[in-house]
Amino acid sequence: MNLTRGEHVRPPSVGLLIMGRKRPGFDPEWGAEVTSRIRNLLDEFPWTVHVPSGNIADDAELSRSVEMCRREGVTTLIVVQPTISDGRLAPLLSRLWRKPMVFWATTEKPTGSMISANSLVGTHVMAATLRQLGHPLEFVYGHPDDEELQRRLRQAVLAVHAAQSLSEGVFGLIGYHAPGFVDFHADPVFLSATLDSQLYHMSTSELIARVEGLTAEEIEADVRDMVGLGLPVGEGLDFDVSDAMQMQARYYRAFRNIFVEERMTALAFRCWPDLPTVTGHWPYLALAKLVSEGMPIAMEGDVDGAICSLMAESLGIGPVYLSDWLEHTRKTATIWHTGAAPFQLCEAPGQPGGPRLGVQFNNRKPTVVEATIKAGMDVTMYRLWRYQDSYCMTALEGRTLRPERELMATNGLFETEWVDIREWFEDMVQAGMPHHLCVVRGNHRDTLRRVARLVGADFI
Repeated sequence: MNLTRGEHVRPPSVGLLIMGRKRPGFDPEWGAEVTSRIRNLLDEFPWTVHVPSGNIADDAELSRSVEMCRREGVTTLIVVQPTISDGRLAPLLSRLWRKPMVFWATTEKPTGSMISANSLVGTHVMAATLRQLGHPLEFVYGHPDDEELQRRLRQAVLAVHAAQSLSEGVFGLIGYHAPGFVDFHADPVFLSATLDSQLYHMSTSELIARVEGLTAEEIEADVRDMVGLGLPVGEGLDFDVSDAMQMQARYYRAFRNIFVEERMTALAFRCWPDLPTVTGHWPYLALAKLVSEGMPIAMEGDVDGAICSLMAESLGIGPVYLSDWLEHTRKTATIWHTGAAPFQLCEAPGQPGGPRLGVQFNNRKPTVVEATIKAGMDVTMYRLWRYQDSYCMTALEGRTLRPERELMATNGLFETEWVDIREWFEDMVQAGMPHHLCVVRGNHRDTLRRVARLVGADFI
């Protein structure tokens, strides 16, 4: 199965601010050595790194360096002072760069009686000042050669990048939330106030017009790609596969065109009852392909669900399976939805439970992806949502099991040892958690907690 990922969400672009001194002090040779190792480490990271200055020691140089980072499209600033710098620059830095940033303190020279750097003290001063000013940040400490520091630095960069990706965005909403799903209601004023982002609204009739207005030539390659997925038709089903592939290609191309043309960073759309009623087809094969390719897109008008997907893709932990919470026991929860899971999280094609073409379980119209979520994966289930006047977020780590019974559409079983799911679920309902949760592969609760802190969400 040939899927191209990574073109919908940009990777981090890093700016390194090396805070220095106007006059020598402490151990200059140790400071130079640590600076060199910092730069060598960042050269090994898979992101573009901009270093505007080797010694930022006054207002003018700090202003010039931050402006250069802004011109270069930097999403994440790393602020280091291998030797203690001037703490009076902290308030200016906060004004110049209103976004979250990473503060990195480095270690003392491990030999000799001399205080060699005072980096931790200086970085502590700056970071504490910014926090007292209400500025969000991540803080890491360690020598560049230390493997734990390297892990934490990567985590901090990605967390800051993800938080920044959620701000100053354009969140598309086609139509409204699905009938009755008021827990997904998106408020443009709230999104502007909390994430400094815009809600861009379109009608489902505009989407349908785009879907039906595409020419055969415009979707020719997309039809070929849909067929190339090689998904079999589910046993006992009988529908025109050629017609279904044509319509799924139309949905796929229309969504992509809207996302690109309107410069969206995430997109939610109302699928039912509008789309299958008018076109005769559900868009779920197209949706499964899009989420598999890394587009932050969500069904049923779930804007915060799309924002959760943007968060995961910015962290590099996608794709996201957006799931209903169907039922639960003390240790397990059935993660089920109507047939649009990313292929990477499903059992392998051609194997029992592997993805196959099907019809929607209720009205029997095509095209959905019947599949079972792969068993034996470490996964994290999480959600960001509005509660009253602020955002909340939760995350729960566990693993997937083979479901105890077969269900139509997408079916999976989540197990955790961390909480009694019955009590946890009741607590989340009391906090207003919506009925969609996001499932990603791997253990990411700590990273998601850090993103929540950076965007001002209460982590529950």
